[in-house]
Amino acid sequence: MAPPVRCCVPGERLCSLEEGAAGSGTYTRHGYVCAALAGCLAKTSEDGALPVVSVVRDAESQLLPDVGAIVTCKVCSINSRFAKVHILYIGSTPLKSAFRGTIRREDIRATEKDKVSQVEVYKSFRPGDIVLAKVISLGDMQSNYLLSTAENELGVVVAHSEAGAQMVPISWCEMQCPRMHSKELRKVARVQPEFLQT
Repeated sequence: MAPPVRCCVPGERLCSLEEGAAGSGTYTRHGYVCAALAGCLAKTSEDGALPVVSVVRDAESQLLPDVGAIVTCKVCSINSRFAKVHILYIGSTPLKSAFRGTIRREDIRATEKDKVSQVEVYKSFRPGDIVLAKVISLGDMQSNYLLSTAENELGVVVAHSEAGAQMVPISWCEMQCPRMHSKELRKVARVQPEFLQT
């Protein structure tokens, strides 16, 4: 049976310098090896030498959306000024936990500033839509990540009609239900091949 993984926090004493040497992610203080970052404890021992104590991070869980990153998100709610979304993927990498984001009305389409008032959120997104967007700002504690769909390649990639069928894009601003043939307004993405999940 594998030994349980020990997690540690910055500043935590891991062992004395008689028991182990400081490795990556650690520092020494007052005769002890201490964790310099949050992560999991790792010990590697050479023949007869003191084990080297390191702290390793789970790289995948530390993945964060960065400004300029293309993300896949799901629309949770909309109002007249913005759409609230959960970010599910960065590029093609799934996130272990969803981050919250906001797509403001002025960031939906590439329009002149005086035409922003004509862009209506409910004509671009609906709750449940899967959207490709670009991170434009890390935002603040309330709004989290600010996202944009102003480029042609960004916007709704998957949407379901009221009948529950996956809709087909028929123009840059409309999708159609293949079952009921009803049309709904969306800000449709012109998806580039590298973003298609096969």
